[in-house]
Amino acid sequence: MAVEEKRAWIMMVVAVAAYGGYLAAVLGGTGGAPLAEAPYVTALVGSVVAAIVASIVLNILVAVLGPKEAHTKDQRDREIHRSGEYIGQSFLVIGSVTALLLAMADADQFWIANAIYLGFTLSAVLGSAAKIGAYRVGFHPW
Repeated sequence: MAVEEKRAWIMMVVAVAAYGGYLAAVLGGTGGAPLAEAPYVTALVGSVVAAIVASIVLNILVAVLGPKEAHTKDQRDREIHRSGEYIGQSFLVIGSVTALLLAMADADQFWIANAIYLGFTLSAVLGSAAKIGAYRVGFHPW
């Protein structure tokens, strides 16, 4: 497995785990109150920080444990990375536009923050899935 594919797996697993932990914390912390009144800020910041730290640590482990010659990127790796990033960025834009529309509709901050966080998560997951798919199935640039 290529190092870049391993990094894509790390990004996907960490993003899903962090968002799952965030959802569990927010949904479990409502105490019967409406969801928009749930204390979400601490859980959101904590899950983002935990995801960043976990991603850094796991990427360092992959770099240290992998063979030295595996760290060179060829043209195919660069193209797969670029394509995956484009796919991921599209979902980041969708989340941002959704948050913008929510703000214009005077929605609660809870919904705006969650739209942005979901956009970031979908960006990471779907961009990583595109990269993994390109490595597994094949990559054919236009």
